[in-house]
Amino acid sequence: MPGHRSARLYGVRHLTSVDNLSDDELYRLVRRSAWYAEQGEAVGQPLRGRVVGSYFRATSTRTRTAFASAALRLGASHIAYGPHDLQLNTGETMADTARVLGMMLDALVVRTAGDPAELAALTAQDGMAVVNAMTADEHPTQAIADLSMIELQFGRVDGIRILYVGEGNNTAAALALALARFRDVSLCLATPRGYGMDPALLARAQRAAETNASSITETHELAAGPSEVDVVYTTRWQTTGTSKPDPNWRDTFAPFQVDGELMARYPEAVFMHDLPAHRGEEVTSAVLDGPASIAFRQAEQKFHSAKAVLEWCVGGTDSR
Repeated sequence: MPGHRSARLYGVRHLTSVDNLSDDELYRLVRRSAWYAEQGEAVGQPLRGRVVGSYFRATSTRTRTAFASAALRLGASHIAYGPHDLQLNTGETMADTARVLGMMLDALVVRTAGDPAELAALTAQDGMAVVNAMTADEHPTQAIADLSMIELQFGRVDGIRILYVGEGNNTAAALALALARFRDVSLCLATPRGYGMDPALLARAQRAAETNASSITETHELAAGPSEVDVVYTTRWQTTGTSKPDPNWRDTFAPFQVDGELMARYPEAVFMHDLPAHRGEEVTSAVLDGPASIAFRQAEQKFHSAKAVLEWCVGGTDSR
């Protein structure tokens, strides 16, 4: 298969975690994502002859559509696998499945059922690139989309000030790990008590941030947040594919709603949300649909960042 031989010529590059990217690779992916957004459809077909698969074991609207559409727009063929389509359901191991798919695909975009160990099995083969489209602990392609949206909005990521409000989930983890690579960044995570960032991951991001004169902090009191920010960011309270053992968890999250009162504290800030949104829970409709919101432009940016990721993984280019 010509596309597959070409992919082997350039080697396989997986994107499974922000941590697995060098600083230069992360910067290039963010810049390339913004470049794709600025170019529109006039980008040619750098993935012509390649075959990209997507395998989603959990629900997805934006990420699944972004990567499928990006593959097709860049000239690749696309094969979609649902949660019941592969022989994993009959007992085949993930490692054996990956070995076979690696002989036929150039890349596989995968959202697991929550077990990060599945990614290790998928990346054990060397025939296809594997893109993490979200695991329980991290959502790296979301972070690339978010940072490229910030780049487009402000013309920079360095020096940005962000207030993140809500659960310390996989989106928050990827955002913290990615922002830690940039200079003079300030990220304050306002999380409900008992629903904060994984302490080990938070410490890792904080150490990286210190080397770049950046700051990543966590508070469990929204009133203790920073006095000035450029971005207020939230995610849905019920993270996709998860559940909470406390039946009264919504009472704990209620003080962390992003509403007009909170946004009035930051009149110059834009509002971001990785979507889907549960209106009236983590954010009010007035904020989500308001003049400060760039949430739906942010969703579109996932499409452009998916182009950059696929190009980097299998296109034989270093990205500009």
